[in-house]
Amino acid sequence: MKKIVIALLFFAAPLFAQSPLTIEKALELGLKNSKQLMISKSKIEEADAKVTEVGSQMLPNLSFSANYTKLSDVKPFEVNIPFAPAPIKIQDPVLNNYSFKLSVHQPLFTGFKLSSLKNAAEYKLKSEEITLRKDINEEAMKIISSFWNLYKAQRLDSLVSESITAIENHLTDTKEFLKNGLVTKNDVLKLEVELSEAKVKKIEAENGVRLARMVFNKVVGLELTNETKISNEEINTAAIDFNYNELASEAVKQREEIQSLNYIIQAGGENITASRSGWFPSVFLYGNFYYNRPNQRILPLEDKFYDTWDAGVGVSWTLWDWGNRSSKTIQSEQQVFRAKKNLELIEDGIRTEVYKSYLDLQSAIEKVELNELTVKSAEDSYKSTIEKYNQQLVSSTELIDAETILFKVRTNLLISMVDLELAKIELKKSVGRKIY
Repeated sequence: MKKIVIALLFFAAPLFAQSPLTIEKALELGLKNSKQLMISKSKIEEADAKVTEVGSQMLPNLSFSANYTKLSDVKPFEVNIPFAPAPIKIQDPVLNNYSFKLSVHQPLFTGFKLSSLKNAAEYKLKSEEITLRKDINEEAMKIISSFWNLYKAQRLDSLVSESITAIENHLTDTKEFLKNGLVTKNDVLKLEVELSEAKVKKIEAENGVRLARMVFNKVVGLELTNETKISNEEINTAAIDFNYNELASEAVKQREEIQSLNYIIQAGGENITASRSGWFPSVFLYGNFYYNRPNQRILPLEDKFYDTWDAGVGVSWTLWDWGNRSSKTIQSEQQVFRAKKNLELIEDGIRTEVYKSYLDLQSAIEKVELNELTVKSAEDSYKSTIEKYNQQLVSSTELIDAETILFKVRTNLLISMVDLELAKIELKKSVGRKIY
């Protein structure tokens, strides 16, 4: 039984691998394999580590050091006393010195530097998290665009195939007409030329499918030469009513670039405060534990290990630094100034982008409506021309013209429908809505 299950899984695996990808599956696969998103997530990890780094500087710092020193031999420490027959030896030299030190250092006040740097790091982390959402939207747009471009290439290839089939049928009928003397050899030649041109278009269409599939494979993270299949999606061509002013207002509130830059500006404000911290004194608490042989605090010195300790409060204040603090403050202030001006530029650019997307959508809707009417008219004309051609009321030239026009308008409709779908998604993205 186990072998049967394994065999079924073995043969079923290629079927699952070849199952058509829907847009949802393509997005899931592409976002998972996106190298750009991996880079963005790495930036978040880095920013998060920066928050931890700055936060750790606000906590007690514990350090340990050890040392061994070999001293050269010297005479013992002796004292000469008057009337004494010989000098009195106070202490023999200790030639081997061992030192162990455990220290703790706790900042109490740093002129608001550490707290400001921690706040700035947290704002930077939030900015990177919002930037990740923007990058996901950008990657999703690439995946969706490549999906619909592949869809368009495949549909165009199908239209060319349908055109070839129709021309071949007309050519077969025309040859029969020639046998019965109803048409001339020239009519057959015209259709043969039309068939050759259609086959050239077929080659171009197939190459277009291969190229579009390669781009799609690249975006979703598959092998470039993989024969990926996509599902047939329906395009909703119903008219959509949008108000530009409402869309622009929504974009200014929702776009990730604006939210991210607002956090960068707040981080810049914290950096200004950190730059000004040098004008204040720094206060810190410290303590040390010693375990030395000999211990310098034990007199006379003995060649033994003794432990001692000390603790205290220290103050450090830079009174003059030749403009170093003011220069750092000016740099931080100018960075915030540039960020605020960039925010204004981005807001103007977003309004322009939304307006362009809005116009593109309106234009795409009108093109689809116009092309749908044109296709209906061309199909009616084509059917009428076929009937007349079969009755030899029109020439092969008119039939070829009708086929050419029908192929052209169907192609235009296909392109406009895909453009409409992409225009709807592009407008959502420009407004700041999730498209994934």
